[in-house]
Amino acid sequence: MRRPNVRFNYQDYLQLPEDKRYEILDGELYVVAAPNIRHQRIFRELFDVFFHHVRDRSLGEVLSAPCDVILSDENVAQPDILFVRKERLGIIGETNIPGAPDLVVEILSPGTRKKDIEIKRKIYAGFGVEEYWIVDPDAATVEVLALTESGYITAGIFRESDRLSSPLLPELILPLSEIFAK
Repeated sequence: MRRPNVRFNYQDYLQLPEDKRYEILDGELYVVAAPNIRHQRIFRELFDVFFHHVRDRSLGEVLSAPCDVILSDENVAQPDILFVRKERLGIIGETNIPGAPDLVVEILSPGTRKKDIEIKRKIYAGFGVEEYWIVDPDAATVEVLALTESGYITAGIFRESDRLSSPLLPELILPLSEIFAK
């Protein structure tokens, strides 16, 4: 006997216990495990530089997980880091962000690699996230993806010895040797 496909939506999401983090992607429920220490260290360094750059120039707002980004009723994500430009700050609600941020950063973990590279890439592009960074701690790289009419294109793959630049934030230069420092 075959089970019918169960699709989750935002109302289901609101009923989940608060003892874990969850995401709904294309109607499928995912439990988000706590990140490992390497992930946390990369996150800390990346968020710090990103946050100060944006705040010091009054460019908008930088937020971090857990923060619900509601792209649709069946797509609720919690990106590691997100950025909303100053002229779009109105999309930030009191308890969540009901719309696409301008930039999203996901730091890969063994349990999230496939989801972040394949599923979220498609979803973020489909809902208009202008720039998507995929941070790979194992390879010590950051792939910067820029949205075009046909989906994401790679704007650059930056290695640990490189200085990352962003099409959306051209003045932001990230020395990745500091981000990936052990």
